[in-house]
Amino acid sequence: MTDALQPERLARAALSRLGEPGDLRMTGLVHDLGAMRVHEHLSGERDLRGVLTDIAARLASLDPVRDLESADRLGIRFVIPGDPEWPAQVDDLTHALPVQERGGMPLGLWVRGPLRIDQHRDAVAIVGSRSATTYGEGVASRLAADLAQHGVTIVSGAAFGIDKAAHRGALGGGGATVAVLACGVDRVYPLAHKALLDHLADHGAVVSELPPGSAPTRARFLARNRLIAALTRGTIVVEAAVRSGALNTANWADRLSRPLMAVPGPVTSAQSAGVHQLVRAGSAQLVTSGADAREILGVAGTHLLVEPRAVQRPRDKLRPRDARVLEAVPVSRPAEVESIARTAGLGLIEVQSALVRLAREEFVVRVPSGWQLGEAARV
Repeated sequence: MTDALQPERLARAALSRLGEPGDLRMTGLVHDLGAMRVHEHLSGERDLRGVLTDIAARLASLDPVRDLESADRLGIRFVIPGDPEWPAQVDDLTHALPVQERGGMPLGLWVRGPLRIDQHRDAVAIVGSRSATTYGEGVASRLAADLAQHGVTIVSGAAFGIDKAAHRGALGGGGATVAVLACGVDRVYPLAHKALLDHLADHGAVVSELPPGSAPTRARFLARNRLIAALTRGTIVVEAAVRSGALNTANWADRLSRPLMAVPGPVTSAQSAGVHQLVRAGSAQLVTSGADAREILGVAGTHLLVEPRAVQRPRDKLRPRDARVLEAVPVSRPAEVESIARTAGLGLIEVQSALVRLAREEFVVRVPSGWQLGEAARV
């Protein structure tokens, strides 16, 4: 390795094997002192008897050069701050308040796949329940496809349910998608998604802050969620129970001051209870389509939606008094002017004039026994 960042890259690669992702002590020290100084300090730590501490001994046993060379043979690159490919939006994690004692910028990102992770500032996260309903999976897939067709990269966690539907929707829409894992990018988790992850490794990107070979754990999933939120301009939650990992991602989006969106579900669905809670609390904006999301994420004045309206009927253009008279004309049989006037609560002369105007537009027709509705009134 001959790049100018080699010492920094080696230090970060070693430290990434030392602690858990999102460990506040480690991320804080690296931010304040730099990875090389932290590595040097920890490597030289000794106890009162002059024996290397456990941390120093562990660092001494690591071989980051070999790790990076092995990763390179597998088509995996280790992207760190200062690299052209480093996604600058991730730096916002430095200033975000921690969630469940996790936070801070990742030491680096292990990336597998041809997609450069710095070129997708318009990325959107779509997350949700692993035990998704058919409704939820369908909505997530359609949302992802619509956004992908408009050049938006879809980021998710490659889990069962909503995550998988989001990735597949993006691919179906001919767009780019990124999977962020809670294990090494050389591992397949869940195993059932091997074909999906292999495809993303060939055509998209698989990302993790954990070094190759690392296994997934519950704490690592929680730390991973902050990366999903940080890599994207906004997060959409599609189905999430009250105790859902997707709500953890939503919490990170809020901490990062990124737009948070939620798709409503049936009020009787437990899988949507957490989503409805976000909307009720005012934390998330309700979206039902890719167009909704594009309007929220777009620059002010762009992607503006036309408010949905029912098809306009001819009678919608009537002046209020004429519409009142028309409503008083019986549906089933003709009526005389006096009867219509009583029903409308208007004077005879005013009603007679209104009926003449309505007749010109074929809303009413004069027959021998009175007035009845015309063709235009039945549309």
